Amino acid sequence: MTDNQKYWSLKRDELVNAISKLGFPKELGQQIASQLGSPKAMDRMLSYIYNVRPDKAELIVDEMLAICSDIETWHNKKESEAANARYNEILNYGLTTGGDEYDFK
Repeated sequence: MTDNQKYWSLKRDELVNAISKLGFPKELGQQIASQLGSPKAMDRMLSYIYNVRPDKAELIVDEMLAICSDIETWHNKKESEAANARYNEILNYGLTTGGDEYDFK
């Protein structure tokens, strides 16, 4: 097991334990961890759990959905920025495909 895998495993276990200490089943924690999918997202969830101490499973699930939505929004923003950078490159330098150059200026 690599260090990265150990870190992921530790974060998952920490999240599962934090959720179970609130009185919820470990299975809920395992599902939340698998949906979040990254240690950084799990850290955000842990921060929420430690600070808010939610008393309903719906609140935990709602926060997980909000975190997942934020992550998806960030990914979409990065994809859009990369596409925009490529578009600007084409506008500035033209498009070269197989020796044929097309200039959009």
